[in-house]
Amino acid sequence: MSGHSKWATIKHKKGALDAKRGKIFTRLIKEITIAAKNGGDVDKNPRLRKAVSDAKAENMPADNIKRAIQRGTGELPGVNYEEFTLEGYGPGGAAVLVEISTDNRNRTVSEIRHAFGKNGGNMAEAGAVSWMFHKKGDIVVPKAAAKEDDLMNIVLENGGEDLKDDGDNWEVLTDPHAFEPVVEAIKKAGINPESAEVGMVPQNYVKLAGAAANTMIRLIEALDDQDDVQHVWSNFDMDIKELEEVAG
Repeated sequence: MSGHSKWATIKHKKGALDAKRGKIFTRLIKEITIAAKNGGDVDKNPRLRKAVSDAKAENMPADNIKRAIQRGTGELPGVNYEEFTLEGYGPGGAAVLVEISTDNRNRTVSEIRHAFGKNGGNMAEAGAVSWMFHKKGDIVVPKAAAKEDDLMNIVLENGGEDLKDDGDNWEVLTDPHAFEPVVEAIKKAGINPESAEVGMVPQNYVKLAGAAANTMIRLIEALDDQDDVQHVWSNFDMDIKELEEVAG
């Protein structure tokens, strides 16, 4: 399983994300605002529906959600955000994709370039690493929460593509369009996913260990801490015990 998904799961378990609740709210508000540009009705706008669902899961006040939607639809004045992806390499040649949402492209590119250079990585040209990833629904389910056969039946019956063994978890992959039906079916069966998102899933992985692994985690954290970064994806992989030590 990808280092990204392991890392995201560990951060969730350790409550590390809770310490950055303000940053989470900022990202979610941006996502809601951008999604609402294509319509403020959550029933007709899948991206907005997911963004609002994520915001509610983080206990964002309803008024904040409403205002973010209204800024997106133009009912309230707001900031115009530009969305784009930056690409680069980390230690050991691991590929990195950084999804950006910003009102100042030049500032953000400079900050991301600095974060790469300071943490053992380097920026790359557009298209250098993006071909290594596919956009997929990625759902992580703890093994204790579901039996393989039961989960496989749910996944296949609702349009999912694959179920993989990731040690302590099952990883469910779907086409982006099948993501919502699969997640809903899993929850309806009384199974709570550890995480569920549509993201960039690597075709292959680069195994890192020792100093390279530690530097890679620092790079991911440095990029993740940037205000204009919405998501960071990478194809690095590392031993789960070593990752937990670094996360600790």
